[in-house]
Amino acid sequence: MTLRDAGECIAALPKKEHDAPEWQAAMEALILVAENGGPVIKARIGVMRALNRHYVPAFNPKGKEPHWRRPKLKRDQ
Repeated sequence: MTLRDAGECIAALPKKEHDAPEWQAAMEALILVAENGGPVIKARIGVMRALNRHYVPAFNPKGKEPHWRRPKLKRDQ
């Protein structure tokens, strides 16, 4: 997909979604990359953030338990 294709895709969005701040930031990043020849990864990050704006990662406070204690030996079982 080219930068032009990405811009046309964003421009074709419904008005309500097009006016979302995430999509506005993605458009700004696309314009900056296209005009100034900057790194394309910035435009990609902007578009990916806009696409995934409703995703909320689940937080597991317990996480992985640390294994700081000594392992049990077979003879101790």
